[in-house]
Amino acid sequence: MKLVEMDKDQLQSAFNVDAKKGLSHQEAKKRLKQYGHNELAEGEKQSALLLFFNQFKDFMVLILLAATLVSGLLGEYIDAIAIIMIVLVNGFLGFFQERKAEKSLSALKEMAAPQMMVQRDGLWTKIQAKDCVPGDIVKFASGDRIGADIRITKAHSLEAEESALTGESLPVVKSSDVMKKESAGIGDQVNMAFMGTLVTRGSGEGVVVATGMKTAMGQIADLLQNAHSQQTPLQIRLEQLGKILIVAALFLTLLVVGIGVLQGNNLYTMVLAGVSLAVAAIPEGLPAIVTVALSLGVQRMIRKNAIVRKLPAVETLGCASVICSDKTGTMTENKMMVTRLWVGGRDWTVSGKGFEPAGEFECMQGPSDDTEVRQLLTYGILCNNAELKLKKKNYYIEGDPTEGAMLVAAMKKGIDRQLQFENYQLLKEFPFESERKLMSVMVKDANGRQFIVTKGAPDVLLGRCSSVQMNGRNQRMDEKMVHGIMASTERMAEQALRTIAVAFKSVPANTAILDEGDAECDLVFLGLQGMMDPPRAEVAQAVQECRDAGIKTVMITGDHMVTAKAIGEKLGIYHQGDRVVSGAELDKMSEDELSDIVDETSVFARVSPEHKLKIVSAFQGRGHIVAMTGDGVNDAPAIKAADIGIAMGISGTDVAKETSALILLDDNFATIKAAIKEGRNIYENIRKFIRYLLASNVGEILVMLFAMIIGLPLPLLPIQILWVNLVTDGLPAMALGLDKPEENVMKRPPRHPKEGVFARGLGWKVISRGFLIGSATLLAFMTVYKSNPDNLQYAQTVAFATLVLAQLIHVFDCRSEKSIFSRNPFGNMYLVWAVVSSIVLMVIALYYPPLQQVFHTVSIAPRDWLLILGMASIPTFLLAGTFYVSKSK
Repeated sequence: MKLVEMDKDQLQSAFNVDAKKGLSHQEAKKRLKQYGHNELAEGEKQSALLLFFNQFKDFMVLILLAATLVSGLLGEYIDAIAIIMIVLVNGFLGFFQERKAEKSLSALKEMAAPQMMVQRDGLWTKIQAKDCVPGDIVKFASGDRIGADIRITKAHSLEAEESALTGESLPVVKSSDVMKKESAGIGDQVNMAFMGTLVTRGSGEGVVVATGMKTAMGQIADLLQNAHSQQTPLQIRLEQLGKILIVAALFLTLLVVGIGVLQGNNLYTMVLAGVSLAVAAIPEGLPAIVTVALSLGVQRMIRKNAIVRKLPAVETLGCASVICSDKTGTMTENKMMVTRLWVGGRDWTVSGKGFEPAGEFECMQGPSDDTEVRQLLTYGILCNNAELKLKKKNYYIEGDPTEGAMLVAAMKKGIDRQLQFENYQLLKEFPFESERKLMSVMVKDANGRQFIVTKGAPDVLLGRCSSVQMNGRNQRMDEKMVHGIMASTERMAEQALRTIAVAFKSVPANTAILDEGDAECDLVFLGLQGMMDPPRAEVAQAVQECRDAGIKTVMITGDHMVTAKAIGEKLGIYHQGDRVVSGAELDKMSEDELSDIVDETSVFARVSPEHKLKIVSAFQGRGHIVAMTGDGVNDAPAIKAADIGIAMGISGTDVAKETSALILLDDNFATIKAAIKEGRNIYENIRKFIRYLLASNVGEILVMLFAMIIGLPLPLLPIQILWVNLVTDGLPAMALGLDKPEENVMKRPPRHPKEGVFARGLGWKVISRGFLIGSATLLAFMTVYKSNPDNLQYAQTVAFATLVLAQLIHVFDCRSEKSIFSRNPFGNMYLVWAVVSSIVLMVIALYYPPLQQVFHTVSIAPRDWLLILGMASIPTFLLAGTFYVSKSK
């Protein structure tokens, strides 16, 4: 028999406990040893040392370490030391970023352990929740956080907020009744209280039936541990690039050694030359520059209210094709608010923001007297136990969110609760009960008149009313009137509004109302209050911008289908023809069936944590890059399994934050849109400096290779190549990482998940520009060397200067997919200064005697600078001219 189907006697028998005395201390200790502490198992945490070493698992880094080893063995210690420094800088950057994020999240958990009131040996005792055991008799009241899974045996006006588990924003009315409904989900088990949920109203008692990992929250934690993290697209692409480069480096090394030996050169000399080419093939600074670019993106993200826990996550957002978002607190404000009224046959709109007691009331049928509106709002706060409080300029509700919404609505009309209670004396209260779906109070006004005020579900309350107040007069409640009121209720429901009806009646002075049956009959129907958890103002625009960018937004919520669909429509997520799928339907679907319809679905309602995981997997199975946002424990497994997990910083649970790659400090869905734009720009900037670095390196390789093939001396020395790679390439490449996004960055569709690094013509640009850079450098070298064969060092210096300047001119061409003329060269002043700095460093290396000895350079005569500048300009401006000629045709 299921726990929800057991009565009190069966529960006592099943858990071997006396409901009047509870467990004995001795029995509790025995069970604690048997079941263990009431705690969720934590995954194994990485040590700082292991976290540091993990930074060196990247394939590109392993290539660089291999190059370091070869350089060291061949006596090229300067090369080896320089590469090691780059690798260490890269490792420390990644380590400190992840370590800082982990420490920040650990600080969020510095909270006192929750306590529970349990019965031991007949006495009520407060204990740490971790010491609670199955069979404990516990009691709880409004404001308490439930510390274990509890089968409720007593309930007094009990309601619990379970959004951390179900995603549904409204509190659930709880009871002690035995349930007969089979396969009820967590949100439907009204006689259960679950670990981690919050009691918002009333009080209750129950038997602890599960602790630790056996609880509903524990099952989610187990799902979380078994969900696999995804490798990011950037990691995949850089790994692919690394493999391409290592193959190219090995091929070039063997080719050069083979050609050199066949030409009769010394084997050692040829091996050294081959290693130089291998070093030229691998952009040593690439991992560090990628890390720095991502780190700079992280800093920009912090200024936009987002904390990045894992560096590659910034780029992953940029290629997301689907955002699966939780509704409550993410797309909505998580603040129940009255937005519509129906009273006296008229509809009214109520404006305002959140819990702030300021707003306007407007009759939709034109100017109208608001006397009945004031009466409706006044009675709404008389039959009400919520409190509005102010802390640090922020309003919040203590008590039931529905009652809080009614309280705020009244205060917007200037109806002060304290003054009302000075005018009305509360004589008796009949608390809300799930069976009745009503709450009533009996009050006496300043003139001694007594009233009954009742609020509750419209369909139930209408059955208790014999008349309705219209224009200050009571009219008989006939079938037509009932139909009209229910039609108003349905219209509100279609707009995702939850409706509460209010009625009243006068009773003679000193009347003794014995029970709710006497109070809640022969009532006068007064009106309806329609309320909702309003969508955030920025979300609809953000959803539309994501749509323009080719990104599908999917709402996943624990709310009912009607509410979910209406909210989705308001936000622009749901469109005519889209599917709305419920959790019950998901249970009946196979993975293949879900995969067939998932692209047509924009709203998932009444879902469980397992469903969220299933939905994310279905989208990934269709080839999508999936971002999953959420704030609750129930979101954590799907957050971890998604390509990019996003948690809410304010309302998010610790579990969700620790699982995520990105945390939104303002809990605002609109921040995700800004993050996507940033992510796209970062990836484009990474492509820019990959294009720049590889084209430059191809130029270095070809100038060496061509020279060897035609029997010329080496135009560049290994130390010069390394200088170019680390200094000339590094600064401008880093400045490219700061380039501003192009205007159409959010008008393009997402990149295909399997798009390679060299897609969209990048490979051709790298080869063609690299070929021209290498050819121009070789021509400059040959021109000078042929005129003076006895001064090889001078010719090598000219080649060195030509190569550097050709690359520094080419870097401006890399800012656009079109040509150097399509963007203002001064639009990125960081790049301008980086180029100027590189030129200054080059001049110092050419003319400063101590550095001339290190880099084997000599001073260049002024006349040869014209040759250098002319040759260096050819690669960029030749192709730019070709682009404009083809465009004009």
